[in-house]
Amino acid sequence: MIPTPASTLIDRRIAELGDWRGETLARLRKLILEAVPGVTEEWKWDVPVWSHNGIICTGETYKKAVKLTFAKGASLSDPARLFNSSLEGKTRRAIDIREGEKLDERAFKALIKAAALPGRTP
Repeated sequence: MIPTPASTLIDRRIAELGDWRGETLARLRKLILEAVPGVTEEWKWDVPVWSHNGIICTGETYKKAVKLTFAKGASLSDPARLFNSSLEGKTRRAIDIREGEKLDERAFKALIKAAALPGRTP
């Protein structure tokens, strides 16, 4: 049996959600793909994962938030203060986006680019 490509599984997750969470995940995915040409989309732990020189972030969806967890977020500069979750961790940091919230797309893309640099992620 041929495994389903990760991009197809991510497309399915977005479609399954069918609400603001799917729209948000699709928008974030687009920004990630724009920020780091050649980024690898993976499907691990039943969630989308974006990698380049290691894991950049995962894209989890919950009832009240879309969460992007950055594998080495604690080591990244975040002048726009996008990280708003998992702030007490020594390694990871996350961005929770709730329905109707706006994201500074420019700052987000800069954070994605920084996370993709060699040596930044496992």
